[in-house]
Amino acid sequence: MKKSTVSELEQAALEIRKNLLHLCLVEAIHIGGDLSVADIMTVLWQYQMKYDPENPNDEDRDRFVLSKGHASAVTSFNQAAIGCFSPEDVIKEYAADKGRFSMHSCSLVNPFVEVSTGSLGHGFPIACGMAAALKLKGNTASRVYVVMGDGEQAEGSVWEAAMNAVHQELGNLVAIIDFNGLEADGRIDEITALGNIAEKYGSFGWNVCEFDGNDIAEIKRQFDSLPAVASKVPTVFVCHTVKGMGVPFMENQAGWHAGKITKEQFETAINALEHTVGNGD
Repeated sequence: MKKSTVSELEQAALEIRKNLLHLCLVEAIHIGGDLSVADIMTVLWQYQMKYDPENPNDEDRDRFVLSKGHASAVTSFNQAAIGCFSPEDVIKEYAADKGRFSMHSCSLVNPFVEVSTGSLGHGFPIACGMAAALKLKGNTASRVYVVMGDGEQAEGSVWEAAMNAVHQELGNLVAIIDFNGLEADGRIDEITALGNIAEKYGSFGWNVCEFDGNDIAEIKRQFDSLPAVASKVPTVFVCHTVKGMGVPFMENQAGWHAGKITKEQFETAINALEHTVGNGD
């Protein structure tokens, strides 16, 4: 069911985080990045996107591409929240033989996945292709949303796609960067320094929106302020987030890029989350 207010979305994001921790108790997942992007994904799937679980092939639907392919769990739980399946399905089938859910989203087993992803730098060009195809078809109703990681910005294919999107005037494309400053091996600025990523996209000709990606009210405001689908300039959200957001012992810790938690850690994390929900509108 779609949410309409900030307070509803804050509660929804809390439930997503709880589900992520339940899964992390039984399976190793990319928990740090799932938690950092949870607020953005909650607002995207449970408020913004035009998507009917009863008709996932509707030509006028919005498309979603997870270029940050290892954030599959947070994607699946948000799809569950709008009725694609249940959260229990995700937990039960994750990494199971013939299950629909795993470390990376797969369109071969999950009809609610537009395209299989995993290798970083691949999803963004595919999203550009989808947006271009919609434009060629004369579709002015649908957007393409693509979520990327910050470490992913070191891939050359990202910048080829960024140039192409501007050249093709893909105003129906919205790129979302989960900028938590950490990747598996440590801090971004110590591995492949990106400089000012917002300025880089701006120099390519993108409409750039830079904001706090863990602030539900701000995320909602940014989605509400998107240019028309028929505009000629693609939009990028540079979302500053905290890896492991909401779980104090995970926050800003590269070591929690992926892993599994103990029962004691689970209880500590859930207790911390119960005290983090804001007071929205």
